[in-house]
Amino acid sequence: MRLDMDTSALPTLSPGQHIVFDKAELATLIALLKEDGFTVIGPTARDGAILYDEISSLDDLPVGLVDEQEAGTYRLHEDDRGRYFAYTVGPQAWKKFLFPPTLTLWRAVKKNGEVVIDIPSVESPRYAFLGVRACDLAAIGIQDVIFTQGEYVDPFYKERRERVFIVAVNCTRAGNTCFCASMNTGPAVQGTFDIALTELDDVFLAQVGTERGGSVLVNLPHRTATEAEVEEAARRVEEARAQMGRQMETAHLKETLLNAWEHPRWEEVAKRCLACANCTLVCPTCFCFTVQDVTDLTGEQAERVRLWDSCFNLEFTYTAGRPMRSSTAARYRQWLTHKLAGWQEQFGMIGCVGCGRCITWCPVGIDITEEVSAIVAPKAER
Repeated sequence: MRLDMDTSALPTLSPGQHIVFDKAELATLIALLKEDGFTVIGPTARDGAILYDEISSLDDLPVGLVDEQEAGTYRLHEDDRGRYFAYTVGPQAWKKFLFPPTLTLWRAVKKNGEVVIDIPSVESPRYAFLGVRACDLAAIGIQDVIFTQGEYVDPFYKERRERVFIVAVNCTRAGNTCFCASMNTGPAVQGTFDIALTELDDVFLAQVGTERGGSVLVNLPHRTATEAEVEEAARRVEEARAQMGRQMETAHLKETLLNAWEHPRWEEVAKRCLACANCTLVCPTCFCFTVQDVTDLTGEQAERVRLWDSCFNLEFTYTAGRPMRSSTAARYRQWLTHKLAGWQEQFGMIGCVGCGRCITWCPVGIDITEEVSAIVAPKAER
């Protein structure tokens, strides 16, 4: 069944309004965004995982695929319900498009004996993100604070972020490593989005987030959502909240971690930790980077390049002839303490959104919620 256009009765859609449209009209939404000049980025199934890439049609989406996640384990399998967004999250976060892994900051070229400095334009593609989960939307909000607020603003991030159109998706299923409910970042979408979708049996319920989102949705064949449909969508999201595979103890979190410098748990976890940096690379909020100067073989051109880095790398704190954190225990302590406590002092928020990626993609299955519980829970019980 296709829904008839209702634009005569509802010529505009305002933030907060709910409509429903047939699932097949998701193709129309993609087409409308492309016609408006956006490069649509969404979930695809590739190499045995859900990865974000350019989307041109519904055939590119991972229809009917569900992920199974556990500490150190990730598998995709087919689900007979044929949902478009049955999965939770894959190894990639949206930060790769807003805060790219490699970025040239400036380039120097020797011409006629003189050195000319070229600073690349900050203008970026107009991205439309399709399928942003609540945890990832919260992560984008965290990086917004870090890169666009305060005295120092990253012009490259700011330019990309201002041009992004966000189609978020409420979770109606939680994964075994999810704990967004503990962090108050999901499973219901919060924060700034243009459109938020909830997948029901035969239709999508869409919530208008911005006037820009409403101007797109009004061109879809749709009708006003019934109260029963809005309630059904909310019920399914609450079911996902009850399915969380993990939870994190946040009571006394900052104070306890900042006073747990010599806790024996750091040495215990270091016996398993490979310091491989997987957790920071898949994390949607981690933003450590390094800067390298690169020259060509002729000596005629040089570039300064920003690259993703990790506090787990030994060289990351190399200062005055030696690394400042030489042990794996010290580096794991820095990562977890900074993420959950130091960020509260620096940015006024916890740096974890409960997506569970660091648990799933840790080769040895180290569980951040378990490590926090070992340090914080005993104090909370007292």
